[in-house]
Amino acid sequence: MRIDIMTLFPDTVDAFLSESIIGRARKAGAVEINCHNIRDYSEDKHRRVDDTPYGGGMGMLMAAPPIYNCFEAITKGRENEKRHVVYMSPGGKTLDHAKVKELAEYDSLVILCGHYEGVDQRIIDEIIDEEISIGDYVLTGGELPACVLTDCVCRLLPGVLSDTVCFEDESFAIGMLEYPQYTRPFEFHGMTVPEVLISGNHAKIAEFRRNKSYEKTLRVRPDLLQDKGTEK
Repeated sequence: MRIDIMTLFPDTVDAFLSESIIGRARKAGAVEINCHNIRDYSEDKHRRVDDTPYGGGMGMLMAAPPIYNCFEAITKGRENEKRHVVYMSPGGKTLDHAKVKELAEYDSLVILCGHYEGVDQRIIDEIIDEEISIGDYVLTGGELPACVLTDCVCRLLPGVLSDTVCFEDESFAIGMLEYPQYTRPFEFHGMTVPEVLISGNHAKIAEFRRNKSYEKTLRVRPDLLQDKGTEK
């Protein structure tokens, strides 16, 4: 998969996505991620990318031409790709695991990071396939959400994680929150590891983990059980 991120802060985004698992996946060629500076496509001599909104209002709005010029440069000669263009926006549908799985099926993702008071509606109407939010709150820009979305999608791509069980048997992928986990030392501040986890009985361990997963989901996110119709 190729992921292109259109942003005013490409170095910030690229630095985050060059670390840890995603960074190694990029180096190994499991995913291609390119960060593009929208300012480079401004036709203004001062490289301006924003202006005051028609009708008045607080703040500045990202103008359509630089964004469109950036998009055209990214997609030129790639018309036949199975592509999806996303605008990271608090007004979009909230990201969940089902959406991540859907996005991972594309050949190419183009992600637009808004800033200031957002972007000219005409750019949304012209090039955006979908607006996506990472939660019901407002950030100063779309860069953090773009990194979140990219990280989530990349984890599902072949060759990024060492084994598919790393994402198939964890939170949300199975419809419940993940069970509590433990490592050495056996005792810490008077608390010990549950005996079943050192019993060697894999059936009992699996049952313990399922029960704990269900209990945590019921306590913290009961809506997940209702949505899935999950029963203990």
